[in-house]
Amino acid sequence: MKFGKKMSRIGQKPIEIPAGVAVEVKPDEVKVIGPKGTLVQKFQPQVKVEIDQGQVKVKRQADDKLGRSLHGLTRSLIANMIEGVQQGFSKILEVVGTGFQAKLEGQKLILSLGFSHLVEREPPPGIKFEIEANNLVKISGIDKALVGQVAASIRAIRPPDPYKGKGIRYQDERVKLKPGKAGKVGAAGFGEEG
Repeated sequence: MKFGKKMSRIGQKPIEIPAGVAVEVKPDEVKVIGPKGTLVQKFQPQVKVEIDQGQVKVKRQADDKLGRSLHGLTRSLIANMIEGVQQGFSKILEVVGTGFQAKLEGQKLILSLGFSHLVEREPPPGIKFEIEANNLVKISGIDKALVGQVAASIRAIRPPDPYKGKGIRYQDERVKLKPGKAGKVGAAGFGEEG
């Protein structure tokens, strides 16, 4: 079997259009309209998008490496758009540390992270911030990539400290703590006595 002729398994799978969601295809873009909003995505000429019997099908025009990679990517993007306008996406960040907290003023996120100043973030269009239990920040929207990007930018303000774990982390993120200097000295001390 030649690898060059292998079809993109993801790209081949048709996407069901659920009730309440409309998909419009133009020569170079797809528009998806659903109960939560509307998303538009341009696609490359190497792929062709069509609607057939309540399903979106992505076909590739060229069998080169670029065509194969765009085939799967375009299919994944459209599937995420359909899921986004129907259910939406969210990520939850946890603010960890004594005195560290998050609150909302209107739509604006205010973070107290041990700096000499408060950190403020306005949500970009299509993104909503919510606070759960003082230290959980929920970022939600219909665009999966944008939700991920905003969450990553907020986490980057104060990533988890490798010694105490203080900072901003994803809710399901496991932070592996390093032993501090005191821990190392203590361990060395015991070795010398024994």
